Amino acid sequence: MSGVRKPDWLKTRPPSGERFTDIKRTLREHDLHTVCEEASCPNLGDCWSGRNGPGTATFMLLGDRCSRGCNFCDVETGGMEPPDPDEPSNVADAVAEIGLDYVVLTSVDRDDLPDQGAGHFAETVREIKRRDPSILVEALTPDFRGDPELVDELCEAGADVLAHNVETVERLQWPVRDRRAGYEQSLSVLKRYHEESDAKVKTSLMLGVGEYDHEVYQTLSDLRQVGTDVVTFGQYLQPSRSHLEVFDYVHPDKFEVWERVAEEEFGFLYCASGPMVRSSFRAGEFFVEALLREGKSVEEAREAAANVVSEASD
Repeated sequence: MSGVRKPDWLKTRPPSGERFTDIKRTLREHDLHTVCEEASCPNLGDCWSGRNGPGTATFMLLGDRCSRGCNFCDVETGGMEPPDPDEPSNVADAVAEIGLDYVVLTSVDRDDLPDQGAGHFAETVREIKRRDPSILVEALTPDFRGDPELVDELCEAGADVLAHNVETVERLQWPVRDRRAGYEQSLSVLKRYHEESDAKVKTSLMLGVGEYDHEVYQTLSDLRQVGTDVVTFGQYLQPSRSHLEVFDYVHPDKFEVWERVAEEEFGFLYCASGPMVRSSFRAGEFFVEALLREGKSVEEAREAAANVVSEASD
């Protein structure tokens, strides 16, 4: 649906503040990349400035170029460099310097590498945990082409949250994602994370790419069947005119409906759902922190996360 006008509720603050500047400087000093910047995340200003808490950044491992060309993603494709062997320790140094107690790690796809980057990713998790075991680490990983041995490397690395994004409903996988990805392949990764680790399992879907309600409902059912604990819904935003067009802008009320369905009907521990929510949205981190670090009940942790969403919309 070409030329769909962006509604008033999709507004973000420009990045600013001392905290934002400090994080950006630290990342450049350690030659690190973030998905916040590379994927043009609309929440970058809030997350880095600490408007919704102490501040966070999602570190992107294995370079800033991807081996895949998904139609929704703003990360550049091709021309990958060999992994930086110092990156795991550089990330751990940056985490300490910034003062994070919850770290989100993600990476580009590296189909060009023998282990698709799984070992490098796992080593970064271990390096952070070696320095400070109290830091909560969320690993938002590629699918590793569904290879169970590679998936198990992450299961054994010690992350507190293991995440992999299914992105959209089954019917729209290939218009949205690279053909090397796939619905069943992603479900198999989430299932193995659930079965082979003690971590909470998390995924994310974009709305507004042409999905039907019954397809979203089926996806939630499939995700719970493989043991997914946390799910997030966000509005797809077209990064540039060369990317997949927005089919429609989903009203905030509809996002609230999906949150209730996910938690009350399907039993997800938590669902962050809203137009500006992204897979590493701060509310999801607050939920996990409240649950794992503070020992709060699911209901108490949901309330803590809801306060973050409320503050973000003010």
